[in-house]
Amino acid sequence: MERESFEDQDVAKLLNDNFVAIKVDREERPDIDGLYMSVCQALTGSGGWPLTVLLTPDKKPFYAGTYFPKRRMLGRIGLMDILEQIHTKWEQDGDALDKLGDELLADLQELDRKNAQQAGGGSGALPGEELLHEAFSLYQRQFDEEYGGFGNAPKFPTPHNLSFLLAYSQTYQQPEALRMVEKTLDSMYRGGIYDHIGFGFSRYSTDREWLVPHFEKMLYDNALLAIAYLEAFQITGKPLYAEIAEQIFTYVRRDMTSPEGAFYSAEDADSEGVEGKFYVFTRDELAEALDLEDMHSYCNVYGVTPEGNFEGANIPNLLQGLPEDMAERMGMNPLGMKTRTGEWREKLFAYREERIHPLKDDKVLTAWNGLMIAALAKGAKALQKPEYAKAAAAAADFIWEQLRRPEDGRLLARYRDGEAAIPAYVDDYAFLIWGLTELYEATGQVVHLDRALQLKDGLLALFSDEEGGGFFFTGIDGEELPIRSKELYDGALPSGNSVAAKQLYKLSVITQDVELKAVAERTAAVLASAAGEYPPGYSMYLQAHLGLLSGGREWVLSGKLEDPVLHSMLAQVQQTYLPDASLIVNYAGSDGEDLHKLLLHLQDKPAVDGQATAYECRNFACRAPLTSLDAVKELLATGRQV
Repeated sequence: MERESFEDQDVAKLLNDNFVAIKVDREERPDIDGLYMSVCQALTGSGGWPLTVLLTPDKKPFYAGTYFPKRRMLGRIGLMDILEQIHTKWEQDGDALDKLGDELLADLQELDRKNAQQAGGGSGALPGEELLHEAFSLYQRQFDEEYGGFGNAPKFPTPHNLSFLLAYSQTYQQPEALRMVEKTLDSMYRGGIYDHIGFGFSRYSTDREWLVPHFEKMLYDNALLAIAYLEAFQITGKPLYAEIAEQIFTYVRRDMTSPEGAFYSAEDADSEGVEGKFYVFTRDELAEALDLEDMHSYCNVYGVTPEGNFEGANIPNLLQGLPEDMAERMGMNPLGMKTRTGEWREKLFAYREERIHPLKDDKVLTAWNGLMIAALAKGAKALQKPEYAKAAAAAADFIWEQLRRPEDGRLLARYRDGEAAIPAYVDDYAFLIWGLTELYEATGQVVHLDRALQLKDGLLALFSDEEGGGFFFTGIDGEELPIRSKELYDGALPSGNSVAAKQLYKLSVITQDVELKAVAERTAAVLASAAGEYPPGYSMYLQAHLGLLSGGREWVLSGKLEDPVLHSMLAQVQQTYLPDASLIVNYAGSDGEDLHKLLLHLQDKPAVDGQATAYECRNFACRAPLTSLDAVKELLATGRQV
């Protein structure tokens, strides 16, 4: 619509003569987007973007839709037709439109009230394991056995679904859940939704087999997918999953990181007005970048044909098999093939860099940065690569220094061109708490835990629904909208309430704060009431629920900073798949002073006889301390079944 209508002189004149046109960045103002999306769904039965809404001067909506052509076309009313009719109606009987807006808002407020009642105020008991098993059963029914993923096209990665299934597979020793995840992770990587030249995932696939993507790349998708691949690596030990996560980090650090270390939001799908133009290749273009023999080999491995697989060009893909598998069919050494594919990629990347790039959305969003901080910190732990923790810490420092109000420390949602603005939402607080907690576990640096606890205080003060439980999307100091919503359902992003429940419970374990534990449990109860109707729509909550059932597992490692045994224990715990456990590094003496001020209970978990000591705890009670690396390995190997 931007090119077709909003840049058109006739449309611009009609708008400017009779309306006040406001373009909302839905990533900066998800509260406004959410409100008016619910309006569109109420009026039309569906929603989507672009979202077009008409309001009265006092912001009451009375008309909504998604895409409109400039003029009526193929039975679809045009934008100019709508604007002309609405202008005439407003001039003749504006009161009727005003009344319609009142009625619509009243209906939405009543629906919001009923939804809050349905959640039961979070006062009921948490469900047992039945909800988890029901969710798994529904995922099984929706699973695409041929191509992985769930449902039909378009297919979205929705990595928090995969993370839940991984946790479920290990908790209940359910190999079928793990198989579904591996099939999906393998298929997504092999498809065109993955950029086999520059790395990183596109937003979704337009087909079942993950071949043709919508070429837009989002920071949050790549953060959550990196986490899913890292978790799969921790469980299976398959090097490919670690390699994919590292490639995602290469892409983000190379193309999506500001000079100050913060992470940009997205890259557009199109360049020069053509979707995918930057990413696709003809055989002639490949011949310009590679010598003849390499070009033919590349075409065989990456599915390139003269007719192409996308509008006459080719999206490189591995749907026909991984390079190592193709090598055997082509009579080549698999290791040699891996070396050659790396060389081809580097040449094609250099060739592609000369093209006009898609537009980069260089705004810095606190919530999405929180997710990438969490992903990088998890990468530092799982892969034992401190450079990822360093990159995560740079982003965390930037957010802390540039995206908080100086006068009161209130978190802000967006930074661009030197300006930080917009009071942060519940997602910003919850996701950044997640990132900082992971970063503390990756580094042992108390500053990150201290910041997470400060944000926890802000989350509780600004967003808590004292009456109904859980957290509102906007703070008490945010812009007043007709409805103050509470987001419970997972979409492309996990629900802020679900992440808050999971992270607050984790912080309650770390701090031994029973009141905070009660807040987390009440939030989970609100989510449980909502999740009963369709559990797969609440996969992040389901992860939190698994953590609650586990009883709050905790590893405390105590010892001297310079003790190599302590560091070996730490590496062992960090590399192990422990999604519902917290990790505290309790250094002895002056090295642990800052942490001891924050967590007084650590006095009860000293290094036994000065040796590196590991405590494994649950429900605020600990096993006998372990002072050997072998004992730690043995306990970690026993699994995490409930």
